[in-house]
Amino acid sequence: MELARSLRAEARRSNERRLLVLSGDREEARERARAALDAAAVPREETTALGPADWLGCEHHRQARSVELLGRTQTAVVLDAHDELRPNALGRAVGAVDGGGLLVLLTPPLGDWPDERDAFDETIAVPPFTVGDVTGHFRRRLVGTLRAHRGIALVDVDADRVVKRGLTDPPPRVDAGPPGPPADATFRGETYAACRTADQVDAVHAFEHLRERGQALVVEADRGRGKSSAAGLAAANLALEGRDVLVTAPTYRSAGEVFGRAASLFETLGVAVTRDRDEDPRTLTVADESGRIRFAPPAEAVALPGDPDVVVVDEAAALPVRRLEALLAAPAVAFTTTVHGYEGAGRGFSVRFRDRLAESDHEVTDVTMTAPIRYGAADPVEVWAFRALLLDARPPVDPLVEGATPETVTYRRLSTADLLADEHLLREVFGLLVLAHYRTEPADLARMLDAPNLTVRALTHEDHVVSVALLAREGDLSAETRETMYGGGRIRGNMVPDVLTTQLRDEAAGVPVGQRVLRIATHAAVRSRGLGSHLLGAVRAEFADDVDWLGVGYGATPELVRFWHANGYHTVHLSTTRNDTSGEYSAVMLQPTSAAGEALATRHAEWFCDRVPSVLTDALDDCDPDVVRTALGAIAATPDVPLSDLEWRLVAGVPGGASILDTDPAPFRALTLRHLVDPADPDALTADQERLLVGKVLQADAWSTVTDDRSFVSRRECMRALGRAVERLTRLYGDDWVQEEVDRHA
Repeated sequence: MELARSLRAEARRSNERRLLVLSGDREEARERARAALDAAAVPREETTALGPADWLGCEHHRQARSVELLGRTQTAVVLDAHDELRPNALGRAVGAVDGGGLLVLLTPPLGDWPDERDAFDETIAVPPFTVGDVTGHFRRRLVGTLRAHRGIALVDVDADRVVKRGLTDPPPRVDAGPPGPPADATFRGETYAACRTADQVDAVHAFEHLRERGQALVVEADRGRGKSSAAGLAAANLALEGRDVLVTAPTYRSAGEVFGRAASLFETLGVAVTRDRDEDPRTLTVADESGRIRFAPPAEAVALPGDPDVVVVDEAAALPVRRLEALLAAPAVAFTTTVHGYEGAGRGFSVRFRDRLAESDHEVTDVTMTAPIRYGAADPVEVWAFRALLLDARPPVDPLVEGATPETVTYRRLSTADLLADEHLLREVFGLLVLAHYRTEPADLARMLDAPNLTVRALTHEDHVVSVALLAREGDLSAETRETMYGGGRIRGNMVPDVLTTQLRDEAAGVPVGQRVLRIATHAAVRSRGLGSHLLGAVRAEFADDVDWLGVGYGATPELVRFWHANGYHTVHLSTTRNDTSGEYSAVMLQPTSAAGEALATRHAEWFCDRVPSVLTDALDDCDPDVVRTALGAIAATPDVPLSDLEWRLVAGVPGGASILDTDPAPFRALTLRHLVDPADPDALTADQERLLVGKVLQADAWSTVTDDRSFVSRRECMRALGRAVERLTRLYGDDWVQEEVDRHA
């Protein structure tokens, strides 16, 4: 109890946080936690417990529901890790503790903990592996950081012994006072007086640009830097000026700080505001109804309901790219996003969306916030969490790798032992994966270190990582497991066999063994030099004799489909729903390496050819035509063109206007599919002609839609262009008499 009092007192003096680890018997650890919180004078209403049971008499969530902590702060968070430790829950718990507060971690004895298997380990023991195959490297590394870092107290409750006090004796905090407003600021003075740091002043000031149409603002920051507060202060000013501000975020709770800060500023200014509800308002309307701030969930916000003047997207990195794109239709828009989120770094925003934002008609302003607000700048718990969960992992700086080419790099088989023995190497590998993927979470670090089905391969240049692949072994499933999967049972991991079995009804798909490329990333400074392809080639050379196939599943874009196809992968499936994170339809591609893999890939390629015309007129009718073109072009099959004489006459009559496509679209689909999958002459049609065929023939868009999408001046011109494309295909694939039929109507 004395230690808890001292930790809390020191945390409050320095506006930092402290971590108290109680290791040993669960019930004894819980009793010590209760006593510690009481001794530290932490009210239960300011405490959240994460774990399997509500034993503390405060707000409680299971670790699986730790997302409830996002966007909130508490004086204390208690995480019971005896049954399981979910790395994401640990990160969220850290992020929810306010300056002056305590994080309390309950664990088994630290010496035994890495060797015990828990419920999280069961989630990464994918068939045919068992939980006994899972290693404890992540927790072993975690325990090492707990013992080494400042600000962390360790108590062995079984021995009734304080192992490490965790007190740091920080220097007294110097309060520099609130920063002043910029000289050219036009928002009300009270707005800038409410800012806590110069970074926050800069962010609020940048929001002033949103008064003008065609402006976009991006505010990036780690958690606890006050970006949502800045958005709330700015939104209040814009509403006071009569603007309609639409706020969206993954959940209302994520955006709660925006509304809270706006309401607080209205109160400071003495402005009467109407709320749609007393607690957690979704709408704040200025008394004279000249302006308002309102919330809409992302699915509704993309339609820009009520034609808002300004849209504020909070936690933008957590939203699919497709939805972010749709919000660019707003007159002015701001995106606030987390760089190193405690729940994981969402990189869809930076990986794909930033390019699309740059190509838009908006003038973009960027602001980065680095100074923490909720706790002191030297907070030791943040330093520990960033290292323990690799939240700030980075690839090597550009100058170290700029000379990398396929001729200068070394292919490395990186074992977990290699990564753990070299913290710098581990940070480079994980940092590259973070920056190249939509969402990399702390749980991904644990999987990379502990999952028995995962392996890491990399290319290094002068000992620095320039390209990395994370591979997952799949297949080789027992008859019982395959039967469970075929019956609709969820089998962890094994994405390719799962899709081919459950969705495509191929129970034998789980028999061959494969290596799926879970992620692949190349350093931004050396992209387009063939390093990714070089890495894939080395992976194939290593594994080809040991597996039946190499595979991949990803959010399909034309560029990515072309990359994978160029490296020998072929399309066997396009998902019929969009990926929640990327906003794209996912492609599954295979590269067979044995007779069994060839048989698997061939039967699914042929069936994909058979079924894809029906899917494109239904679930995939809004798929990007360029994705359709490239995905079809990557199929390893040759579709038949089984047209009857009557159907050939119909097709041959379209170029001259003697017949129309709408009479019977089926033969046109067969002809288009044949050409896009395995063209007799790849240069027969232009890319625009292929897009026209995809939209009108394969996706059955209305003439008016195709005319607008393809920028034709009229429907008649669109129909003529389609006729010219059909004529070219008819002459390529039709017999001599069909050519004569075309000439007859020319």
